[in-house]
Amino acid sequence: MPILDSKGRLFGKINLLDLGAALVILLVIIGIFIFPGTSGSVAQVGTKTLPIEVDLVVRGLNIRDPEQLFKQGFSKGGKTNVIIRNQPYGQIGIKSIQQLERTITVPQPDGSVKELADPRVNNFSTDFLLTLEGKAQVTDNGPVLGNSKVKIGMPFELEGFNYNFNASVIDIRLKDK
Repeated sequence: MPILDSKGRLFGKINLLDLGAALVILLVIIGIFIFPGTSGSVAQVGTKTLPIEVDLVVRGLNIRDPEQLFKQGFSKGGKTNVIIRNQPYGQIGIKSIQQLERTITVPQPDGSVKELADPRVNNFSTDFLLTLEGKAQVTDNGPVLGNSKVKIGMPFELEGFNYNFNASVIDIRLKDK
């Protein structure tokens, strides 16, 4: 009895192509379950957890009465839900909120420019400076909240009972324990 017959079967029973396909499938299964590779988020590899403060600026938030925003929990000592790069992080504490005065630049007759308070009374645009505080994992590439790196210039989406708006990161401070 020959090892291979005229139809490419091993010992007249098993086709070589079928045997090869079965071996590939077996190797894939072994590769998935025995050697799965690295898993987990970026925040788990060589990290430590530290308190973090993130300063955000909100420019041109269209709102009729900013006090209405503060009555529903968006205030110092409160919490807000944060979404970073379309990934919900969860709640984070609000350390401080400062409403910035709206100003306009006015050219002067001598060619200089002055920044003066905006005299318009029907201006429904407000600016805020916020400081949020929480805990971040610190990696070699910087702080990470949830699974998202936090960098200056990135947008944060803030959401609460009666608000949902974007703010930009302008400063990050890590507090050593």
